[in-house]
Amino acid sequence: MRQAGSGPTLVMVLAVGVFFGTGVILLLERSLTRILLGVILLGNGVNLLILLGGRSGGAPIVGTGPVAEMSDPLPEAMALTSIVITFGLTALLLAIAYRSWSLTGNDEVQDDLEDRKIVELAERNEVAATDVGGDDHADDPEQVNPAPALRRLRRRDGG
Repeated sequence: MRQAGSGPTLVMVLAVGVFFGTGVILLLERSLTRILLGVILLGNGVNLLILLGGRSGGAPIVGTGPVAEMSDPLPEAMALTSIVITFGLTALLLAIAYRSWSLTGNDEVQDDLEDRKIVELAERNEVAATDVGGDDHADDPEQVNPAPALRRLRRRDGG
């Protein structure tokens, strides 16, 4: 592998770069399956990066060898934690992809209606409606008049 005290090998650093690059590219896709694979690759890249940050050596158990030749246990513990978190996120995304597949027949993420409106406005070089501000509902058409809801609450409470 590598000698104690030497830095990470070029192959490992390139592997981290490939994992991160491929993972980010897959995360930008619209298919939930590709997004899932991107999360898995990013998780593996993070694990490898964490392990590259530690010192290599013998088992970190007191009494088995000199302390200077022991590996650092913190990156190993962090990598195990990262594996568990990545597994949980993978299970969640897999469930979401399966649910999307069972409901719609495909796993493509659809555009939101608001996203489509923003794209249409951008194509026409228009600006969305500005917030005119104000605390009163009469001054700002975006504000909702709270009076009807308060009247319903008072009637329910008997007041």
